[in-house]
Amino acid sequence: MSVAPGWYVDPADPETRRYWDGEGWIGAPIPVDATPPEGPPPPEPEPAPEPTSPAATSTPATPDVPAAGTPSATVPQGSPSGWPGGGAAPHGPPPGWPGGPASSQGGPAWPTGDTPQGPPPGWPYPTWPGRPPAPRPHGMPLASFGARLGARLIDFGIVFLLNALVNGWFVWRYLQELSAPLDEFWRRVQSQDRTTDPLPAAGDQAGALVVTILLIATALWLAYEVPSMAASGQTFGKRLLRVRAVPVEADAPLGFGRALRRWNTLGLPTLLWYCCGLGLLLQLIDALSPLFDHPLRQALHDKRAQTVVVQLPRTPDDRANPPGETS
Repeated sequence: MSVAPGWYVDPADPETRRYWDGEGWIGAPIPVDATPPEGPPPPEPEPAPEPTSPAATSTPATPDVPAAGTPSATVPQGSPSGWPGGGAAPHGPPPGWPGGPASSQGGPAWPTGDTPQGPPPGWPYPTWPGRPPAPRPHGMPLASFGARLGARLIDFGIVFLLNALVNGWFVWRYLQELSAPLDEFWRRVQSQDRTTDPLPAAGDQAGALVVTILLIATALWLAYEVPSMAASGQTFGKRLLRVRAVPVEADAPLGFGRALRRWNTLGLPTLLWYCCGLGLLLQLIDALSPLFDHPLRQALHDKRAQTVVVQLPRTPDDRANPPGETS
């Protein structure tokens, strides 16, 4: 997934912004609180080449003799194939390492001049031996699956209570419509009756009551979740677990349109519960999808709305100084 060109907070220096052209950082940084210009920054003039002295041009070529404590300019035959140029000694870390030359895997270029200092905020960092660091969207760690699941269960509990108040009468009427087949089924179980005769049909209003119950349940869920997510990226459950949904491209409110797209993928399948539980299966797949998404742990509804779920810091200092870093 690529990031659209634009001005973003520089992950190497959160006090500045730089322009991301879709492949790397360009231009000089500006203060983070300054209003960025429209479009990319103007190109900076290239430095004039240094003049070569006549003495240097007239000196005959001699083999390079490395000074004490400095790496040799050449290496023996059979040097590692990963070094730039094959037989030439490396002039820095291998491709893909922090601060090394750009690699085919998308590692950042050397931090000189206007070369990019790293990927856009929150996006995968270059790979190196061992486990790569987890992305930190907008300087915040990704929420764990446990925190997301806990917040979702709290929200489901609240929506269930709302349904008990609003939908309770319709559920009671539906059970009355099912009383004849349920009573007959229970009688056969108790008497061990193995007859193959069909059970009595449910009441005429059973189908309409199911549709009504599912419509009300879906509407209550939408009314509970979408407005709060649009305004703050948090429901009551997310506030308790200190997690928040934010857009991929900026630390900003989701807005009603994005919050609605995000909820649609998870909430609308409730209407398909009537179809042999198909909607419940789709919602289960969506709920488990962050376990299999790397590196941003996005659920299917996150991918549709282009959001990520982050863990909020307990104090402002926690965001400025992530674990393992000091100011």
